[in-house]
Amino acid sequence: MRSIWKGHIRFLLVAIPVRVYNALETSEKVHLNQLHKEDYGPIGYDKRCKKCKQVVSNEEIIKGYQYAPDQYAILEPDDIAKVKLKTTKVIDIVGFIDKAEISPMLYDAPYFAGPDGEIGVKTYALLSEVLKESGKIGLGKVVLRDREDFVALAPEDGGLVLYKLRYPKELRNIEEVPQIGKQAELDPNELKLARTLVDQMVTSISEIDMRDRYNEALKEIIEAKIAGKEVTEFVEEEQPVVDIMTALKESIKQAQRKPMVKATGKAKAQDEAEAEETKPKKAGRRKAS
Repeated sequence: MRSIWKGHIRFLLVAIPVRVYNALETSEKVHLNQLHKEDYGPIGYDKRCKKCKQVVSNEEIIKGYQYAPDQYAILEPDDIAKVKLKTTKVIDIVGFIDKAEISPMLYDAPYFAGPDGEIGVKTYALLSEVLKESGKIGLGKVVLRDREDFVALAPEDGGLVLYKLRYPKELRNIEEVPQIGKQAELDPNELKLARTLVDQMVTSISEIDMRDRYNEALKEIIEAKIAGKEVTEFVEEEQPVVDIMTALKESIKQAQRKPMVKATGKAKAQDEAEAEETKPKKAGRRKAS
């Protein structure tokens, strides 16, 4: 695995040399190119002015902030240079907080952080274990590409994961969503059935099929095209709309029909013994000795 950043995790007088790696695998995603229908030539990206329709060069492009319709505050390169922050190659931890304090909506891209060389291995492992035992995560700042980002440092399988965080002001308020927050009168019987359904569907993430079915189907189509085979269609069936009580009752029946998880240890032995006791005895002749 190739690192994309090298520096230190620092809190107070402690400094841990680390390397940061991409945690996301992008090579498995299917990337499609835009082509000209007539000759299959790749379509390029041209920087075209929407006003005069002319293609312009990089030297002809400036930056501006739109503060009113057709009104811009022009920022020259020197203006932007004044707010550039010095890259220190340090992830400065400003404090440790409970993981529950950070809304999942603030999490952006995940990265792996690993020790850089033997000198940092022990301190790195120490920090990972302390965060795991305490249930805390580190909140810190790092300057990347002239911009300061907030990051969260969390333990993961003996290592550390670095999450880039969004700023709280970047998030919209969910109360602005239409129909959210309206007082709905809930039927007690519907609520009871819904709870029953949730209880029966409790599982673990390892039991859930989390494959990218769209990506896999797209790969099959591409492979069939390359091989000159006929492409078959894959369409999800639409589910009929039914009233909530009927849907809940039918869903509970389906959940009850799912295979039971195998018991282990004493529980398994007890289940097998109970099954043996309730098993009907076979009638038949005993073989003569």
